[in-house]
Amino acid sequence: MTPQDFARIHALAFHESRPWDAAEFEALLASKYCFCVGDSRGFAIGRAIAGDSELLTIAVAPEFQGQGFGRRLLGLYHDRAQEMGAETFFLEVARDNTAAIGLYESTGYITSSTRPAYYKRVDGSAVDALIMTRESSLGD
Repeated sequence: MTPQDFARIHALAFHESRPWDAAEFEALLASKYCFCVGDSRGFAIGRAIAGDSELLTIAVAPEFQGQGFGRRLLGLYHDRAQEMGAETFFLEVARDNTAAIGLYESTGYITSSTRPAYYKRVDGSAVDALIMTRESSLGD
């Protein structure tokens, strides 16, 4: 997939916030610490360094949402991060993204902190970010 493909899927999946553009995806994927799993239905991009891995974004095209593809991507992300030496995982998720929070909690993530008014919405409002963590000893 190209950076333009990532940007297109991201824009479809995240219409309430500013989607990432192709240049942002290109810059992320140029890092030796970043990796991507997925295909034209959706993807997860993570970064692994010094035993930690951060899920930077996970996006599923709307026509494939609600079919378990996001769960599959999350599992692939965990597998790849562990191959790169990750023992602890973390991510940020908007407090109002209940579907994503449910997915993360069902795979062992717990909320460890909050960033107030972190996500800016296109309508000018702001939503808190939940910081969630998980240990690699948990299975998917």
